[in-house]
Amino acid sequence: MAIKKISILDFISLSSTHPVFDVRSPGEYAHAHFPGANSLPLFSDEERKVVGTEYKQKGKQPAIKTGLAYFGTKMKDIVEQVEKIKPHNNVVLINCWRGGMRSTGIAWLLDLYGYEVYVLTGGYKAFRTWVLQQFEQEYEIKVLGGYTGSAKTELLQTIKEKDVNIIDLEGLAMHKGSAFGGIGLPKQPTQEMFENKLALSLFSNKSFWLEDESQRIGSLNIPHSLWKTIRNAPLFFIEIPFSERLAFILNQYGNLDVEKLIEATTRIQKRLGPLDTTTAINYLKENKIKEAFEILLGYYDKQYIKAMNKRENIKNILQTFSSNTIDSEENKQKLFSFLKSI
Repeated sequence: MAIKKISILDFISLSSTHPVFDVRSPGEYAHAHFPGANSLPLFSDEERKVVGTEYKQKGKQPAIKTGLAYFGTKMKDIVEQVEKIKPHNNVVLINCWRGGMRSTGIAWLLDLYGYEVYVLTGGYKAFRTWVLQQFEQEYEIKVLGGYTGSAKTELLQTIKEKDVNIIDLEGLAMHKGSAFGGIGLPKQPTQEMFENKLALSLFSNKSFWLEDESQRIGSLNIPHSLWKTIRNAPLFFIEIPFSERLAFILNQYGNLDVEKLIEATTRIQKRLGPLDTTTAINYLKENKIKEAFEILLGYYDKQYIKAMNKRENIKNILQTFSSNTIDSEENKQKLFSFLKSI
């Protein structure tokens, strides 16, 4: 079988049905990779460093010899790792950093063993160039807004069931957006990994809904070009009574570790103010969770209003509809009815 070099678009298409193997070092893979790729390192982090130093100091051929010494002892293990994945129709996709020696070496081995091998032209570097280009494209976006506790994420997931495309920014970022949004959740991905996942979501959905967010979600940032596009998209704001939103927030956060809640409250103390900070923390210590969140929810409402007032084009993009409940099924119907009326 011949090893085939393919473009990023063909690579993305084939990745939906065939496994991707990233042959860069574990450290490179851990920082960021093609979403869904399996780590299949040719070299360890230390071995990569040694080969790279050899290349710079002595040249290509000595570096290849050093690399072959590492590679030779790993061939059997590499083949067995691929076998465990059980590639569909024996087709595998390979990428390294630039589509050079590392991917060529493992592609040769897997081709020799009988796999049909496709190598990404330009490697992960080419993929990253493609990723950044996605944030410059034009998209048909509708934005769902609402005060904290309006169950916007749940409403988006519900309208998705009606074959409406959505992009869940908080899901991709693994963070719910506020100072409290990371409590109980896994560690966020790196900025680069977040961008990789986001770019593939954008590529799959040229027209979609997403939730109104600040540019920063936890420790991550929505790329600036995309952020500007989102800020100019139609904003559909759902108004829900404070009491309903408070009940929702209590259900979401009320049983979380109190010390974590206090830490999060402390992080916003400069904007929350000394009196409200002290009062909210004392309520948390006394297990008066509802009273604490009444203060905190009021704070986030003020922050949202302040941010809305700063948006220069808000009068041109804002459409508001109301609901007396956070029930996502009911609000789905109200949203669709509202869209039909305008």
